[in-house]
Amino acid sequence: MDYKDFGLVNTKNMFSDALARHYAVPAFNFYNMETLSAIIDAARDTHSPVILAVSESALKYMGDNLLRGMIWGLNLHDDDAVALHLDHGSSFDTCVHAIEIGFSSVMIDGSKLPFDANVDLARTVAEYAHKYDVTVEAELGVLSGIEDENTHSTTSSYTNPNDVVNFVNATNIDSLAIAIGTSHGAYKRKSDDEELRFDILDAVARQLPDFPLVLHGASSIPTHFVKTINEFGGKMSNARGIAPAQLRRAVKKNICKINVDSDSRLAFTAGVREVLATKPENFNPRDYLGAGRKNIYDNCVDEIKNIMGSNEKTK
Repeated sequence: MDYKDFGLVNTKNMFSDALARHYAVPAFNFYNMETLSAIIDAARDTHSPVILAVSESALKYMGDNLLRGMIWGLNLHDDDAVALHLDHGSSFDTCVHAIEIGFSSVMIDGSKLPFDANVDLARTVAEYAHKYDVTVEAELGVLSGIEDENTHSTTSSYTNPNDVVNFVNATNIDSLAIAIGTSHGAYKRKSDDEELRFDILDAVARQLPDFPLVLHGASSIPTHFVKTINEFGGKMSNARGIAPAQLRRAVKKNICKINVDSDSRLAFTAGVREVLATKPENFNPRDYLGAGRKNIYDNCVDEIKNIMGSNEKTK
């Protein structure tokens, strides 16, 4: 199915504008109706482009037909700039399947493979995807942490700036995810003093001055959501994210897509926990799911304005 039938776009023009105007397009992961509607409403209300990100496990959870039904239900129009993106596709077949059901962008993650194998896999996916005007992201370097079935690693390795030009030229990908110290999950740093490797980012940006770069594992882990979760029965001590100031600094250096997943999970969980704990007589799912949805909406608006700088870009 052609993604254009849904009113979706690929990421090519998004990233070109983001590079020219020095902002980042938010890539927010979603898992159900509540999370999807919160994200799209936040993007529309702030006039921001948005990438709706779906992991393999989230796609399995929702199912092809339900996912497509929800995208149809968004009733996307010309004023929207919305891409549907496969996050951390693990194989060529997975990417093909996503394209067949209407995704406008796919990530093939061969970052744990040897360099040449990563090149071969990314090139194969790009050759196929470009036949359908679908954009492709790949990754160099490995992020540590655990967030999903396909995003888990106990080790990490930084991106080697000396590899990036060869990788991009050999694969013909449209954007490159790099590893500069971010990580998946809610425990991204051991202390508030840790900084991203901006020296690596600077070197990569010099090698690829006009090429879209991506940060994965870049949630800020808002402390108020962590506090609420812990207050109402959760156990998330020492959860710590990437400081918004560091993310804003990265945006000025060709980072034009920032992935956000853990923040939305925390926001939703905090809302649900608080309602169930403070209103134990309540058994209406709309109430506690609605609280989670509102938290995600509020957080997306905040990050669009104060981290991505992508508000007012689709007017």
